[in-house]
Amino acid sequence: EGRLKLEQTLPVSEKAWKAEGSRMFLDPRKPATVDDLLKGMIVQSGNDACIVLAEAIAGSEEGFAAMMNAMAKRLGMTGTHYVNATGLPDPAHITTARDLARLSSALIRGFPEFYKLYAMKDFRYNGITQPNRNRLLYIDPSVDGVKTGHTESAGYCLIASAKRDQRRLLSVVLGTDSDRARAMESQNLLNYGFQFFETVRLYSGNQSVSNLRIFKGDKGEAKAGFLSDFYVTVPRGSGNRIQAQVISQQPLLAPVRRGQRIATLRLSIDGKHFADYPLAALENIAVAGLIGRTWDNLLLMFE
Repeated sequence: EGRLKLEQTLPVSEKAWKAEGSRMFLDPRKPATVDDLLKGMIVQSGNDACIVLAEAIAGSEEGFAAMMNAMAKRLGMTGTHYVNATGLPDPAHITTARDLARLSSALIRGFPEFYKLYAMKDFRYNGITQPNRNRLLYIDPSVDGVKTGHTESAGYCLIASAKRDQRRLLSVVLGTDSDRARAMESQNLLNYGFQFFETVRLYSGNQSVSNLRIFKGDKGEAKAGFLSDFYVTVPRGSGNRIQAQVISQQPLLAPVRRGQRIATLRLSIDGKHFADYPLAALENIAVAGLIGRTWDNLLLMFE
């Protein structure tokens, strides 16, 4: 949103300077640039950096936690509640593996210019070089993120992401008993995903999946589909056995705007349902004139 610039310097509060846990060792007498703070937060897991950034954006860490909760709600992270910007333990500070995957996916898709920082293997600040705690960066060239975490209550945790050819997979491992265990289990999950699953493109962006009857519109049908290429990940070898069924919302009435959900795509493999996805209108449809609306009103009465 342009609230901060990378070259902008931020003051280091006493609260940030005294932060518990891992730090980038900020100096309270020396303001730090946003660029360094981001690297300190991402590469060094700096709790002090998290607090400085939170205070700069929201005025306080508590205010930033409220912003975090609002974003979590927007992303559909229904099992998450934040009370701080660092992840330090609190009885009310909770999340789930699924929510962490959802958050990481939004980060990778939405901020590719900043996601590159997660692949940095070390960062030096205030005369101190610290390595990235994500071991997979050093042993698997396809891994380029995402984030480690450790507290006594949560154990050793790792969100890992790897891209091989054109496929990217994300794994979330929580609650292991060592740094090595979280790395090995994450590696196992990623290898399993790449070996035993495949990703197939079912529809191209703006391709009409189904033409739906629409009433009271200046057109008689509405094209339903996806605004961008639509992929699904399924067990390897089952991609050619996917069956699709369109469940429309009837009666569908004008006006309809492009991007509005107007149907559901139900997918199954060998007759077994495995997922539902929203289908959007691919075009705007305006309300018909008086004669068209009157005629459709009569049709709706009989239907």
